[in-house]
Amino acid sequence: MPIGAFAQRSGLTASALRFYADCGLLPPAEVDPVSGYRYYRGDQVARATALRQLREIAMPLTAVEAVLDAVSDEASRLIDEHLAKVVADAVAAQQKAAVIRSSLTRVPSLPIAALKGPVLADAVEQVLTATAREPGMPVLGGLRIETTHEAVALTATDRYRLSTRTLVPAEPPTTTWAATVRGDELRTAVAEIRRSALVRVEATPHGIWLRVAEGEDQHCRLLTEEFPDYRLMLGALPEATTRMTVSKDLLLRALEEHPGHRITLRATDHGVHILPTDDEHPEVPLPATATGRTLKISFELTTLYPAVSTAIGPDVVIDLRGPDQPATIRSADRGDLTTLAMPIKPDHSS
Repeated sequence: MPIGAFAQRSGLTASALRFYADCGLLPPAEVDPVSGYRYYRGDQVARATALRQLREIAMPLTAVEAVLDAVSDEASRLIDEHLAKVVADAVAAQQKAAVIRSSLTRVPSLPIAALKGPVLADAVEQVLTATAREPGMPVLGGLRIETTHEAVALTATDRYRLSTRTLVPAEPPTTTWAATVRGDELRTAVAEIRRSALVRVEATPHGIWLRVAEGEDQHCRLLTEEFPDYRLMLGALPEATTRMTVSKDLLLRALEEHPGHRITLRATDHGVHILPTDDEHPEVPLPATATGRTLKISFELTTLYPAVSTAIGPDVVIDLRGPDQPATIRSADRGDLTTLAMPIKPDHSS
């Protein structure tokens, strides 16, 4: 086919095809010796399309050639390496841009809190499990940070879970402050935070600085969207009617071995059972204590598992309010990390 038709099928322009032909990446199948017209075969469309896609992710020509000529596993590895470099470069650019912006605006930062680095890093990772990437709602990917004169609270929600952890600062905060920070940038900063014995949090109009004693200070931008009014929701929750206390490890193991993606728990005064999804599997009894009203409640595995796995300590307490009310999941002996998990409508066909 002539170069114009091939350009339409591959998504590359005719000028780009000439360039890639001269580079040796995509030579034409035939060149008219008199007119110089270039012709391509239909089986070259796949290579041309892959070439275009690789260039769209800013892959250099030498790497593109290596990917196109590699077997599938090697090609995947090369793409992953390139993507990791692109992400790392983007993060570095964000950090440098923050430094430049701060020096140009000369806006002084406001000291917010001082926290132990390893404790802050763990808390950020735990609470960020309740975030989500959702188009049109970037606030669901953020971490809400609120400081009072006594404590620092970290909160995140994906609408099906809400996790909040309260930290005791290493030094009493001098001011109250609240904002929502980009979760992806906090994840990137965690490694540096964890290596610092003390991290000082400072606020600017558009972000926060995480000042570390040794290493490179980290900057994370703020989200401007309004964070959900979770305190209003918490205040409206009814009292728990059923309480389960269960080993965290045993519950996680039971969830991992459960054959379905929906989990139904039944709590009675005789204990707690995970109900089967079909007639081929038996009920799974859990060594646990249950008090209060007999209740059956269902969760998505993707909601319940991270809520349990991030709990602190060997045992978890699950407070239930009904099959259509959020369940509270927390440590049996520590109350600084709490997760609310929303149940789902039971599968009546089971």
